Amino acid sequence: MVAISLNTRIAIKGYLEGFIHGLIDEYKGRTILKPTSALEYLSRYSSNGELKPFQAALIPPELIRINQFERGLSTRLGNSLEECARLIALEHHQDVRRGYDIKAEVSNAAFAEAELQKQNYESAAEKKQKKPTFEEMITAVLNARRTDDLETKIVRADLYILAKDRTEFLFEIKAPKPNKGQCLEVLQRLLRFHVLCGANRPQIKAYYAMPYNPYGATKAHYKWTYAKNYLPFDEAVVMGNDFWNILGGETAYEELLEIYLEVGREKSKYMLDALAFGF
Repeated sequence: MVAISLNTRIAIKGYLEGFIHGLIDEYKGRTILKPTSALEYLSRYSSNGELKPFQAALIPPELIRINQFERGLSTRLGNSLEECARLIALEHHQDVRRGYDIKAEVSNAAFAEAELQKQNYESAAEKKQKKPTFEEMITAVLNARRTDDLETKIVRADLYILAKDRTEFLFEIKAPKPNKGQCLEVLQRLLRFHVLCGANRPQIKAYYAMPYNPYGATKAHYKWTYAKNYLPFDEAVVMGNDFWNILGGETAYEELLEIYLEVGREKSKYMLDALAFGF
Protein backbone atom coordinates (compact mmCIF):
# COMPACT_ATOMS: atom_id res chain seq x y z
CA MET A 1 0.00 0.00 0.00
CA VAL A 2 1.37 3.40 -0.99
CA ALA A 3 1.71 6.17 1.57
CA ILE A 4 0.93 8.99 -0.87
CA SER A 5 -2.23 8.63 -2.95
CA LEU A 6 -2.48 9.84 -6.53
CA ASN A 7 -4.48 12.92 -5.52
CA THR A 8 -1.97 13.89 -2.84
CA ARG A 9 0.89 13.24 -5.23
CA ILE A 10 -0.71 15.62 -7.74
CA ALA A 11 -1.18 18.24 -4.99
CA ILE A 12 2.44 17.93 -3.84
CA LYS A 13 3.79 18.08 -7.37
CA GLY A 14 1.70 21.15 -8.18
CA TYR A 15 2.84 22.85 -5.01
CA LEU A 16 6.53 22.14 -5.76
CA GLU A 17 6.20 23.40 -9.33
CA GLY A 18 4.73 26.64 -8.02
CA PHE A 19 7.47 26.82 -5.41
CA ILE A 20 10.16 26.53 -8.11
CA HIS A 21 8.47 29.02 -10.44
CA GLY A 22 8.16 31.58 -7.66
CA LEU A 23 11.86 31.35 -6.84
CA ILE A 24 12.85 31.49 -10.51
CA ASP A 25 10.77 34.64 -11.02
CA GLU A 26 12.54 36.23 -8.07
CA TYR A 27 16.08 35.44 -9.17
CA LYS A 28 16.02 35.40 -12.97
CA GLY A 29 15.54 39.15 -13.20
CA ARG A 30 18.49 40.00 -11.02
CA THR A 31 21.11 42.00 -12.85
CA ILE A 32 24.63 40.92 -11.97
CA LEU A 33 27.17 43.20 -13.60
CA LYS A 34 30.55 41.76 -14.51
CA PRO A 35 33.31 44.13 -13.36
CA THR A 36 34.72 46.13 -16.24
CA SER A 37 37.87 46.85 -14.25
CA ALA A 38 39.26 46.53 -10.75
CA LEU A 39 38.81 50.26 -10.18
CA GLU A 40 35.17 50.13 -11.33
CA TYR A 41 34.26 47.26 -8.97
CA LEU A 42 36.11 48.75 -6.01
CA SER A 43 34.08 51.92 -6.42
CA ARG A 44 30.78 50.05 -5.91
CA TYR A 45 28.69 50.25 -2.74
CA SER A 46 26.39 47.58 -1.25
CA SER A 47 24.03 48.42 1.61
CA ASN A 48 23.71 44.68 2.32
CA GLY A 49 27.43 43.98 2.37
CA GLU A 50 27.28 41.66 -0.65
CA LEU A 51 30.35 42.84 -2.54
CA LYS A 52 32.72 39.96 -3.33
CA PRO A 53 35.42 41.38 -5.58
CA PHE A 54 37.47 38.23 -6.12
CA GLN A 55 34.49 35.97 -6.80
CA ALA A 56 33.01 38.58 -9.13
CA ALA A 57 36.31 38.77 -11.02
CA LEU A 58 36.52 35.01 -11.60
CA ILE A 59 32.93 33.75 -11.88
CA PRO A 60 30.55 34.51 -14.77
CA PRO A 61 27.43 36.46 -13.69
CA GLU A 62 25.22 33.57 -14.80
CA LEU A 63 26.89 31.19 -12.33
CA ILE A 64 26.63 33.78 -9.57
CA ARG A 65 22.88 34.05 -10.23
CA ILE A 66 22.51 30.27 -10.11
CA ASN A 67 24.45 30.18 -6.86
CA GLN A 68 22.21 32.86 -5.37
CA PHE A 69 19.17 30.87 -6.46
CA GLU A 70 20.51 27.71 -4.82
CA ARG A 71 21.13 29.53 -1.55
CA GLY A 72 17.65 31.04 -1.67
CA LEU A 73 16.12 27.64 -2.33
CA SER A 74 18.04 26.07 0.55
CA THR A 75 16.84 28.82 2.90
CA ARG A 76 13.19 28.27 1.95
CA LEU A 77 13.28 24.51 1.56
CA GLY A 78 11.85 24.10 5.05
CA ASN A 79 8.60 25.77 3.95
CA SER A 80 8.18 23.30 1.11
CA LEU A 81 8.82 20.35 3.42
CA GLU A 82 6.31 21.64 5.98
CA GLU A 83 3.61 21.88 3.32
CA CYS A 84 4.42 18.43 1.96
CA ALA A 85 4.28 17.07 5.51
CA ARG A 86 0.83 18.60 5.94
CA LEU A 87 -0.46 17.17 2.66
CA ILE A 88 0.82 13.67 3.44
CA ALA A 89 -0.46 13.69 7.02
CA LEU A 90 -3.94 14.81 5.91
CA GLU A 91 -4.39 11.43 4.26
CA HIS A 92 -3.62 9.45 7.37
CA HIS A 93 -4.75 11.43 10.41
CA GLN A 94 -7.86 12.98 11.87
CA ASP A 95 -6.67 16.59 11.90
CA VAL A 96 -3.52 18.29 10.59
CA ARG A 97 -2.51 21.96 10.78
CA ARG A 98 0.53 24.04 9.91
CA GLY A 99 1.49 27.04 12.02
CA TYR A 100 -0.72 25.76 14.82
CA ASP A 101 -1.21 28.18 17.72
CA ILE A 102 -1.63 26.51 21.10
CA LYS A 103 -3.48 28.98 23.31
CA ALA A 104 -4.37 28.37 26.95
CA GLU A 105 -4.44 29.84 30.43
CA VAL A 106 -1.32 28.48 32.08
CA SER A 107 0.69 28.98 35.22
CA ASN A 108 3.56 31.45 35.00
CA ALA A 109 5.43 29.24 37.45
CA ALA A 110 5.27 26.35 34.97
CA PHE A 111 6.54 28.58 32.16
CA ALA A 112 9.40 29.68 34.40
CA GLU A 113 10.14 26.03 35.19
CA ALA A 114 10.49 25.31 31.47
CA GLU A 115 13.20 27.97 31.34
CA LEU A 116 14.86 26.51 34.42
CA GLN A 117 14.78 23.00 32.98
CA LYS A 118 16.42 24.29 29.81
CA GLN A 119 19.17 25.99 31.85
CA ASN A 120 19.73 22.88 33.95
CA TYR A 121 19.98 20.74 30.84
CA GLU A 122 22.52 23.11 29.31
CA SER A 123 24.54 23.11 32.55
CA ALA A 124 24.57 19.33 32.73
CA ALA A 125 25.68 19.11 29.10
CA GLU A 126 28.48 21.64 29.65
CA LYS A 127 29.73 19.85 32.77
CA LYS A 128 29.31 16.41 31.16
CA GLN A 129 27.00 15.39 33.98
CA LYS A 130 24.00 13.08 33.74
CA LYS A 131 21.19 14.91 31.97
CA PRO A 132 17.53 14.49 32.87
CA THR A 133 15.30 12.58 30.51
CA PHE A 134 12.81 14.50 28.45
CA GLU A 135 9.94 12.90 30.35
CA GLU A 136 11.49 13.93 33.67
CA MET A 137 11.67 17.52 32.44
CA ILE A 138 8.07 17.46 31.27
CA THR A 139 6.98 16.08 34.64
CA ALA A 140 8.89 18.79 36.50
CA VAL A 141 7.27 21.51 34.39
CA LEU A 142 3.77 20.11 34.84
CA ASN A 143 4.31 19.68 38.59
CA ALA A 144 5.28 23.35 38.87
CA ARG A 145 1.79 24.51 37.84
CA ARG A 146 -0.17 26.70 40.24
CA THR A 147 -3.69 28.05 40.13
CA ASP A 148 -3.03 31.57 41.43
CA ASP A 149 -0.75 32.87 38.65
CA LEU A 150 -2.64 32.02 35.47
CA GLU A 151 -2.05 33.96 32.29
CA THR A 152 -3.09 33.39 28.68
CA LYS A 153 -0.14 32.21 26.61
CA ILE A 154 0.27 31.31 22.94
CA VAL A 155 3.02 29.15 21.45
CA ARG A 156 3.07 28.16 17.79
CA ALA A 157 4.03 24.69 16.55
CA ASP A 158 5.21 24.21 12.97
CA LEU A 159 2.93 21.19 12.55
CA TYR A 160 0.09 19.73 14.61
CA ILE A 161 -1.39 16.27 14.10
CA LEU A 162 -4.33 14.66 15.83
CA ALA A 163 -4.02 10.95 15.12
CA LYS A 164 -7.00 8.64 14.78
CA ASP A 165 -6.23 7.15 18.21
CA ARG A 166 -6.47 10.72 19.66
CA THR A 167 -2.71 11.02 20.22
CA GLU A 168 -1.57 14.61 19.55
CA PHE A 169 1.75 15.26 17.83
CA LEU A 170 3.48 18.65 17.86
CA PHE A 171 6.51 19.20 15.67
CA GLU A 172 9.17 21.85 15.42
CA ILE A 173 10.48 21.19 11.90
CA LYS A 174 14.02 22.51 11.67
CA ALA A 175 17.29 21.99 9.81
CA PRO A 176 19.36 18.96 10.81
CA LYS A 177 22.44 20.93 11.88
CA PRO A 178 21.24 23.40 14.55
CA ASN A 179 23.59 25.45 16.68
CA LYS A 180 23.60 25.28 20.46
CA GLY A 181 21.18 28.17 20.93
CA GLN A 182 18.67 26.72 18.47
CA CYS A 183 18.76 23.35 20.26
CA LEU A 184 18.04 24.89 23.64
CA GLU A 185 15.35 27.18 22.24
CA VAL A 186 13.52 24.21 20.71
CA LEU A 187 13.89 22.21 23.94
CA GLN A 188 12.19 25.01 25.87
CA ARG A 189 9.47 25.27 23.22
CA LEU A 190 8.73 21.54 23.38
CA LEU A 191 8.36 21.78 27.16
CA ARG A 192 6.00 24.72 26.73
CA PHE A 193 3.88 22.69 24.32
CA HIS A 194 3.29 20.19 27.12
CA VAL A 195 2.46 22.97 29.60
CA LEU A 196 -0.10 24.52 27.26
CA CYS A 197 -1.66 21.15 26.48
CA GLY A 198 -1.53 20.16 30.16
CA ALA A 199 -0.38 16.60 29.49
CA ASN A 200 2.69 14.38 29.42
CA ARG A 201 3.55 11.61 27.03
CA PRO A 202 2.09 9.50 25.50
CA GLN A 203 -1.04 11.65 25.18
CA ILE A 204 1.03 14.53 23.79
CA LYS A 205 4.16 13.83 21.76
CA ALA A 206 6.31 16.87 20.99
CA TYR A 207 9.35 16.48 18.74
CA TYR A 208 12.19 18.31 17.09
CA ALA A 209 11.69 17.01 13.55
CA MET A 210 14.55 16.89 11.06
CA PRO A 211 13.12 16.10 7.60
CA TYR A 212 16.32 14.34 6.51
CA ASN A 213 19.52 12.97 8.00
CA PRO A 214 22.62 14.51 6.39
CA TYR A 215 24.81 11.64 7.63
CA GLY A 216 23.01 8.55 6.40
CA ALA A 217 19.97 6.34 6.51
CA THR A 218 19.57 5.80 10.25
CA LYS A 219 19.61 7.85 13.42
CA ALA A 220 22.72 5.93 14.50
CA HIS A 221 24.65 7.57 11.63
CA TYR A 222 23.90 11.10 12.87
CA LYS A 223 26.97 12.91 14.23
CA TRP A 224 26.07 16.59 14.70
CA THR A 225 27.49 17.37 18.15
CA TYR A 226 25.23 20.26 19.16
CA ALA A 227 22.01 18.33 18.64
CA LYS A 228 23.34 15.25 20.41
CA ASN A 229 24.61 17.29 23.38
CA TYR A 230 21.94 19.94 23.84
CA LEU A 231 18.76 18.01 23.06
CA PRO A 232 17.31 14.86 24.66
CA PHE A 233 18.25 13.30 21.35
CA ASP A 234 16.86 9.79 21.70
CA GLU A 235 13.50 10.93 23.08
CA ALA A 236 12.75 14.28 21.49
CA VAL A 237 14.29 14.12 18.01
CA VAL A 238 12.82 12.35 14.98
CA MET A 239 14.58 12.54 11.65
CA GLY A 240 14.36 11.29 8.12
CA ASN A 241 12.33 8.14 7.75
CA ASP A 242 11.20 8.14 11.40
CA PHE A 243 9.56 11.55 10.91
CA TRP A 244 7.85 10.78 7.61
CA ASN A 245 6.74 7.39 8.95
CA ILE A 246 4.70 9.14 11.67
CA LEU A 247 3.07 11.31 9.02
CA GLY A 248 2.27 8.78 6.34
CA GLY A 249 3.74 5.33 6.86
CA GLU A 250 6.99 3.53 6.24
CA THR A 251 7.29 4.37 2.51
CA ALA A 252 6.28 8.04 2.78
CA TYR A 253 9.86 9.38 2.79
CA GLU A 254 10.89 7.43 -0.31
CA GLU A 255 7.71 8.31 -2.18
CA LEU A 256 8.06 12.01 -1.36
CA LEU A 257 11.68 12.10 -2.52
CA GLU A 258 10.62 10.46 -5.80
CA ILE A 259 8.17 13.35 -6.34
CA TYR A 260 10.96 15.87 -5.70
CA LEU A 261 13.17 13.99 -8.18
CA GLU A 262 10.41 14.03 -10.78
CA VAL A 263 9.88 17.77 -10.42
CA GLY A 264 13.64 18.32 -10.54
CA ARG A 265 13.98 16.37 -13.78
CA GLU A 266 11.05 18.12 -15.43
CA LYS A 267 12.13 21.60 -14.38
CA SER A 268 15.91 21.35 -14.77
CA LYS A 269 16.08 22.80 -18.29
CA TYR A 270 13.64 25.57 -17.37
CA MET A 271 15.75 26.52 -14.33
CA LEU A 272 18.98 26.61 -16.32
CA ASP A 273 17.43 28.54 -19.21
CA ALA A 274 15.80 31.11 -16.92
CA LEU A 275 18.76 31.67 -14.61
CA ALA A 276 21.72 31.34 -16.95
CA PHE A 277 20.34 32.60 -20.24
CA GLY A 278 17.39 34.80 -19.25
CA PHE A 279 14.81 32.90 -21.29
